[in-house]
Amino acid sequence: MKEQFMREAIELSREMMRQGKSGPFGAIIVKDNVIVGRGYNQVTANNDPTAHAEVQAIRQACQQLNTFDLSGCEIYTSCEPCPMCLGAIWWARMDKIIYAANRVDAENAGFSDAHFYQELAKENHERSVVMQGLLREEALLTFDEWIKKTDKIPY
Repeated sequence: MKEQFMREAIELSREMMRQGKSGPFGAIIVKDNVIVGRGYNQVTANNDPTAHAEVQAIRQACQQLNTFDLSGCEIYTSCEPCPMCLGAIWWARMDKIIYAANRVDAENAGFSDAHFYQELAKENHERSVVMQGLLREEALLTFDEWIKKTDKIPY
């Protein structure tokens, strides 16, 4: 079954790329051996830098299952997830990530994530994009209110 799901993710990436709708990335989310989400890269089609295949598949699976928690799911992706997608997968609480091509393969095709990994390893003040704190005390008041909230939905 795993190879079948991976082949579907790869074929989705190939099909959408050939149609001019996507870069060469596809992802399938599976729960109990049933596909619950499909996604392909739509960054340029949607002018949305977050519209990676994995994120699109997560959005579809969450709608399909009516939940933000994809525990019990696996994601099959045609390429090793970038740091953004990896974070989204972790936030979705999926059980497993299965990928075909790796990040070196992606870099060889013109899709390098090396800069992001390098930046994440740096302290905030050393990063290429300036990060500056502002109004922390005001923001902490909102966190305090959240902590006391009795009807919250934890995530």
